[in-house]
Amino acid sequence: MHPVMLLPDHADTNELRQALWRHRIGHRITDEADGQLLWIADPRQLGELKALLERWQRGEPLVLHQAAQRPRTMTNFLASLKQVPVTALMVVISLVIFALIGVFGDQLIVTLTIVPIGISGGELVFGDLSQTLASGQVWRFLSPAFLHFGWMHLIFNLMWVWYFGRQIEALQGSRTMLLLLIVAGVGANVAQYATGTVLFGGMSGVVYALLAHVWLMSRRVPQSGFFVPQMLVVFMLGWMVFTMTDMAGSVGFGNVANEAHLGGLLVGLVTGWYYSSRRLKNR
Repeated sequence: MHPVMLLPDHADTNELRQALWRHRIGHRITDEADGQLLWIADPRQLGELKALLERWQRGEPLVLHQAAQRPRTMTNFLASLKQVPVTALMVVISLVIFALIGVFGDQLIVTLTIVPIGISGGELVFGDLSQTLASGQVWRFLSPAFLHFGWMHLIFNLMWVWYFGRQIEALQGSRTMLLLLIVAGVGANVAQYATGTVLFGGMSGVVYALLAHVWLMSRRVPQSGFFVPQMLVVFMLGWMVFTMTDMAGSVGFGNVANEAHLGGLLVGLVTGWYYSSRRLKNR
């Protein structure tokens, strides 16, 4: 985050903030001893921010009439997606695969599990990971992350992917977001497979990696623009610990990829520490 201007302590900034978000200008307003300090996430948008700020200071209306805004809704939505293509693609791929499972069923699922699954003698048989990779099926390292087995599973994961992913991609770029997806997805899947589990899926390991990454960036480099409510961190970590207990199984939450959660969390802590250390070093 970069400081822009100190605004009067009594000023109502609601309309200004709405206008800044509508123009996709990442910002924050903090309360200081001598007023309200306006920060900007991307200095390249400083000119556009100052133009809106001048209009707001002159008392000009910044929020268009609702009828005038409506034709631009789809345009603005598509423009916002272009700013976070990797995050948007993660959501779209997960939704498409979930829909296709309804059409192709188990045939698609066994194509995306970490190793091939078959039936022999009336029992499930599993392939070997090293042989699977040697045969060229390298996509299986990551593909289980896009497998979801129910609407609640899908919605819960994609909601947090969208929340954390947009921050990372907007503030650190699509390349970093793509790297995080691959490293966290593979790390979480391998951690789960190492426990002897084969039939698993979901983006939750990636979600915990994104959570840890954003949390460390926000804590170690507060001016970076990253933000996550502390109670959300407590809830997510508490949920992870709860699903590891016997109590979770007794209330219907026993079939959870706990090792994938833990593996993703560790990946996010490593990447968050690495990128925050780079920021601190380059100050």
